[in-house]
Amino acid sequence: MTAESTTSAREGRAPWAAMAGIIATVTVFAVAQGLTYPLLSFILERQGTAPLLIGLSAAMTPLGFILSAPVIPMLARRIGGARLAILCSLLAAFTLAAIAWTQDVWSWMPLRLLLGGFANPLSVISETWLVQITPASRRGRIMGLYSSVVSAGFGIGPLSLGLVGTQGWAPFAIGIVAFLVCGLIVLAVVPRLPSMPKVGEATSVAGFIMLAPILLFAVATAAAFEQTLLSLIAVYGAALGAAEQHIAPLITCFIAGNAALQILLGRMSEHFGSRPILLLCCLASLAGCLLLPLLFDTWLIWPLVFVWGGVSFGIYTLSLIQLGERLTGQALIAGNAAFAFAWGLGGIVGSPATGLAMQLVGHQGLPMSLGLLCSVLVVLVMAERRPGGWGRKRVRPDT
Repeated sequence: MTAESTTSAREGRAPWAAMAGIIATVTVFAVAQGLTYPLLSFILERQGTAPLLIGLSAAMTPLGFILSAPVIPMLARRIGGARLAILCSLLAAFTLAAIAWTQDVWSWMPLRLLLGGFANPLSVISETWLVQITPASRRGRIMGLYSSVVSAGFGIGPLSLGLVGTQGWAPFAIGIVAFLVCGLIVLAVVPRLPSMPKVGEATSVAGFIMLAPILLFAVATAAAFEQTLLSLIAVYGAALGAAEQHIAPLITCFIAGNAALQILLGRMSEHFGSRPILLLCCLASLAGCLLLPLLFDTWLIWPLVFVWGGVSFGIYTLSLIQLGERLTGQALIAGNAAFAFAWGLGGIVGSPATGLAMQLVGHQGLPMSLGLLCSVLVVLVMAERRPGGWGRKRVRPDT
């Protein structure tokens, strides 16, 4: 860590320029990621591609997250965080250009895998930097701000398709430029950024899984929750006779709550502790699963979905805050890489598993599956609070 960032963190002064650069980098990355999922699905659907192939194609990007996560700590140590982030932004831009050039589902399979693999280090390294330089006294609100802005970036991606359409090179150009801008922002703020952690014993992603299994399960739950709701709420609504014109605004409301409530949850974690607020988010997400069938056809569905979006993604925000509270040194970047691994795993498994449940038991398989997942997480978080649970111990590999 640089002398400037170390002093700022110790004295409680936030290095705002560096943090703004990091958050801007991940926000632009989120715009590019949020753009590619619907864009490529629209193109494949126009080509008459089978739904199964469309789903498999979409799964390649989170699979790229999973496969790349274990090597990120090693690459960051050898290449340096800034060099790796800039290199990956260039490779991601070239990969997206290749996707635009080929326009073929089978060519897209390996290319989307590479896109996930190249994009993942941008997120992992940026989150590591942010956790390193954020003063402990402001960690909750800053990580909440980070989550809110990134969520907004994911929402801007699909909205941009309404401006440029889904035909030709124009929508791809937005994503390509966004990845290139990520690299330029990192290059601009490099002097203010800390180096990748080098103190403490090097920790692998597999080693971190043993250190913090409940945190990783929480991240996987947040990913499964978000991906499942966004992909299957239309199926759930159609089973209840809801029109597309009713479902689309509900999805927007869910994303809006996702972005709007993270700062509030972060501030609450500063006052009451991150673990109690994490438990609150888990319980509130479970309550949403129980209330969805009762309120879907009433006006109360709107505030429910808004709050549901906020608390379900809040599980990830609070997990990220806990990561910063528990870890320093080389274990920190391993933790962020493990978070990416867990997010990819939750994104891949959540929707197919819930879809299978809906096929077996009907449309109520959606809230039942998500409710079961939240219930398990509630039990784990509550068990972690007991004396003797690993969560009672502050893991500091560098001491």
